[in-house]
Amino acid sequence: MISPLSPYRQGKARAVFNIFNTFNALSWNLLVGSIITLFALRLGASSTYIGTLSALLYISLFFLPLGKILAQRFKIVSIYSFAWVVRALGMIPVVFAPLAAYLGHHDTALGLTMLGVAIFHVIRGIGMIGNNPVLSYLSAGSDRGSYMTQIQIINSATGMFSGFAIAIILGRNPPLFLYSFIMTVGIICGITSGALIKKVPEPPGVGKAEKINLTGIFRDAFSQPPIKLFLTILMIVALASGVSRTFLVVYAREVFFQEDGMILLFSVFGGLGNLLVGMLIKFFVDKIGAKPILIICTIVSLATMIPIVFFSSSAVGYLTTGVLFLSFLFFMLNFGFLGSEGIAQTYFMGLIPSEKTLDMGILYFFVFGIAGAGGSFLAGLLLDILTFFGCSPFVSFKILYAIIIVLTAMAIHLQRKLTPLGALSLAGAVKIMFSYRELQAISLLDRLNKTRDSHQEELLLGALHDAPSHLATKGLLERARSPRLVTRSESIRALEHLENLSEDAETALMNDIVNNPFTTAYISARILGNHGCVSAIPLLRELASSTDYMLAGEAMIALAKLRDMAFCPQIEEIILHTDNPRLKIMGAESLGIYGLPHSLYALLEMLQGANPPPYLRDEVVLAMAAILEIQQQFYRLLVGFHADTALAPALAMDEAEAAYEFFKTNMSGRKSARNKDALPVLSRQAENIQAAVSAFVHDHDGSALSRWILELPAHYFSRDPAFETAQTIFSEVLLDNEMASYQRLHLLIIHWAACQIRNWINRLK
Repeated sequence: MISPLSPYRQGKARAVFNIFNTFNALSWNLLVGSIITLFALRLGASSTYIGTLSALLYISLFFLPLGKILAQRFKIVSIYSFAWVVRALGMIPVVFAPLAAYLGHHDTALGLTMLGVAIFHVIRGIGMIGNNPVLSYLSAGSDRGSYMTQIQIINSATGMFSGFAIAIILGRNPPLFLYSFIMTVGIICGITSGALIKKVPEPPGVGKAEKINLTGIFRDAFSQPPIKLFLTILMIVALASGVSRTFLVVYAREVFFQEDGMILLFSVFGGLGNLLVGMLIKFFVDKIGAKPILIICTIVSLATMIPIVFFSSSAVGYLTTGVLFLSFLFFMLNFGFLGSEGIAQTYFMGLIPSEKTLDMGILYFFVFGIAGAGGSFLAGLLLDILTFFGCSPFVSFKILYAIIIVLTAMAIHLQRKLTPLGALSLAGAVKIMFSYRELQAISLLDRLNKTRDSHQEELLLGALHDAPSHLATKGLLERARSPRLVTRSESIRALEHLENLSEDAETALMNDIVNNPFTTAYISARILGNHGCVSAIPLLRELASSTDYMLAGEAMIALAKLRDMAFCPQIEEIILHTDNPRLKIMGAESLGIYGLPHSLYALLEMLQGANPPPYLRDEVVLAMAAILEIQQQFYRLLVGFHADTALAPALAMDEAEAAYEFFKTNMSGRKSARNKDALPVLSRQAENIQAAVSAFVHDHDGSALSRWILELPAHYFSRDPAFETAQTIFSEVLLDNEMASYQRLHLLIIHWAACQIRNWINRLK
């Protein structure tokens, strides 16, 4: 396995590689970009010549094995550097082609152009052996996809700006010698790029690779269905991409009669499309995966080509229409197909083992080369044949692009069967791309990965807490291992708002509650309970008696939410024997969540303890109200009591009076009911409740209210599992003089009694 570079050395190497790519992109656009096609067309080249010229780009890839042979004797970066210098020098014959044309030797000029481009691409093919190992070595890490896309962005941005500059220089009808000047500058940039790549660290272990065995490489790859499927798709996409973009220049010139400078200006739009797709892929690739992006880019390419087939011949003569249409085509075809090519390489590197990068890289470029070379040559030949049989360029290009559309549709059909490699589904990816919350989360994560300021890190984690997204899980789990407590806490808190937890998140949280007591463990325990992580039950049981009382309390609440009914008696024991008020409160809350009637006895015993503080009494009666399923209504009453404790008698009488009014409104004069035998008993209880409550709150005599509770017929409340337990406990409490000062509990009893009247009436309606 290749040992990774240290972060510092990787940063330095990436910086050099970025500068290399800038000069490399400049050299490419000044030498063999759209400019070479325009130059050949100016020399009178046929479509077959253009197809052959384009095919050389792909034929160069067949020379990769020669590069691997050299890699067994020389350092791979040295081969890379030397090849890049020589390939630039190989374009010198093209510099003299305008001179040959000026002297009237147009065939010689075309021959020099073909020779120079052939040398350029052949030497490039040898040097390309270093591309994948170097790129793989420098992109190692969690941001592999992002960095590889950054390279694409650098290339496309450089290409776009250089294309714009070339378009301005060439103008409408440039002299041929101006091409010589531009290509001379391109040669200088190529030599510079070759010198720069020499400064990149040598990938370890590459030169020790065994001798090349093309048959074995092909057999190995095509024996694995996922790789075989991908290579089939790559062949179709490379063919469609190469043909559609190469002949778009010819299409603009022969169908729309555009001039050199204008066509290069369209190429700027193509560079803009490449730049934009690179930025979008960099933004999404590490979050949604390569597969859905590959499918989306291919769909965009397909949709872009359809207007070519249906474009009206009458619209060709309109300058504005033609300019807008060609600008759209250059932009969208580069957006779609270059996006497909770029993300395909990212996908392929994730599909193959790292130790096979060199061999499989050769195979990748072989397939790419076969498809691109064959497609370009056959497309040029097809156009010339159609012209020979009398088809106009307008019709010929419609036929060509109709064929490419069919091939692209086949690629999309096959792409759905690709191995996901951890990527989201296409529907899930599209949903994320059009979700403001998910886009915001991705943006926050991107900023989080770049920040080195702890305060900024804390703010961004807080923002992720407020904008929960499953895409953030991986980044949050990384921050959860931070050496800084605040960062760990904020990261774990941000996980709390997710709709569900991944398996990795559950494992990380369980590790946290074991390894980080007194710090973040209690937060993790709470999250596990809130998200229903039943696998954590054994661990939470253990920690319910932890010395970290916050962790112990959250563990009890989590067990209650996970419905671990068997552990409820142990929680009752824990809270009855602890002296920690906070632990008692959290234990009481857990009993309220369990909702087991028998727990009313334990909660009452907590109130009878040695002088429980007021806040503990509040929590206990609220837990009792939760078991009785009246917590929401009782909470408002308790808040009123807290506002002014002197209002306790008035609040109690209000409850009794409201219950009686409810009876009169709903049952008084009622002639029919589901059970007429219940009406007399109900009427008596409703009429007596005010007197019983009044005797208790004004005369401190609870016997009447106790008797009133015992006279409630149990069979009418059989649906309420806590009724019998509450009836027994409350009737006894009202007679216990030692509990005369427990106003909160008394309000709960009176509120419960009033609720029984309402429940009884509702069941008889």
